Amino acid sequence: MSIEGHSSAPGANVIIEHYCEEPGCKEWGGFGNSPSKAIPVRWWCWEHFPHKTYEQEQALRRKLEAVDETTRQ
Repeated sequence: MSIEGHSSAPGANVIIEHYCEEPGCKEWGGFGNSPSKAIPVRWWCWEHFPHKTYEQEQALRRKLEAVDETTRQ
């Protein structure tokens, strides 16, 4: 694999790992939010992401209940 055309700018190839900010959660924080560019982005996993719509919240609740049902059996 060639690296031709890749940036050589300082910090261009730095990988920043975002984990969920919910205390005790070890999941990947793939959902970030910031009210402005001046405020650092906060990161959450989908379960703890506070900016879901009502429909998204209900879908997550149904999914978690279905998983809970299968683990009880």
